Amino acid sequence: MKTTNINFIGNRNIALIFSGVLMIISMGSLAIRGLQMGIDFTGGTLIEVGYQKAADLTVLRNTLDAEGYNDATVQNFGTTKDVLIRLRPQDGVSNVELSTKVLEAINKNTAEPASVRRVEFVGPQVGDDLAEDGFLALLYSTIGILIYIAWRFEWKFSAGAVLATVHDVVVTLGLFSVLGLEFDLTVLAAVLALIGYSLNDTIVVYDRIRENFRGLRNKSTEEIMNISVNVTLSRTIMTSLTVILVLVSLFFLGGEVIHNFSVVLLFGVFFGTYSSIFIASPMALMLGISPEDLMIPVKEGAELDGRP
Repeated sequence: MKTTNINFIGNRNIALIFSGVLMIISMGSLAIRGLQMGIDFTGGTLIEVGYQKAADLTVLRNTLDAEGYNDATVQNFGTTKDVLIRLRPQDGVSNVELSTKVLEAINKNTAEPASVRRVEFVGPQVGDDLAEDGFLALLYSTIGILIYIAWRFEWKFSAGAVLATVHDVVVTLGLFSVLGLEFDLTVLAAVLALIGYSLNDTIVVYDRIRENFRGLRNKSTEEIMNISVNVTLSRTIMTSLTVILVLVSLFFLGGEVIHNFSVVLLFGVFFGTYSSIFIASPMALMLGISPEDLMIPVKEGAELDGRP
């Protein structure tokens, strides 16, 4: 396959300005609007209902929307005949009253009434614990990335990879904040998967840069980085396209339950690929990385080791 010769590193300032604008918009929206937390984090009411035949989730969602329960999450639970409805806390309404109103709403225009199997309340404290544990997982994974890459490569590469990963996470969370999409545990899982994907892509590029640092002695740092990014470009694009095809299928065919999950990964894969090319390597370059940082040290007196 023919290797491209695109001056990615030379055009880094354009990319960094673009990313800077996205970061400012994302952080501004997160600070002002925040994230629309789902019931996993805010607490609320779980209502499980059962039908004699397979339930039509689309009809149920439309019915609940028409009755004013716009934030209700509807999904199958176990079988197509069992449905789990999740609702945010309602001020001044008890669980019993809420479940009765919901049951009346979904049975209003249906020939086959649903029967309530169980009603449970997820308290706000449980939601707070889930939120804290989830965001601690993000923090710990970032620290782990920093330590791993610093050990495997060099601290300047490590800082570049973490900055690129933080860029991907902040911009993705900013998208959810700007669009007002619900942030729940499935979305958090997608963000963690995004961190792994972005890191993997960055390490592939870094690995090639390290090899070329040791093999191409007559070229500048910027030239070596450009060569490395171009050599890995075809692999990066093919991997990203393969993942995107799967995610597009999930987006259109996976249903409401994993809709936001696929949105995070679709957006994240695009920016993960972008950041591994335009953010991770330029950041390491700006921190002063050079071939000398990765040269294997010559052992003093090594030429005498083979003598008798």
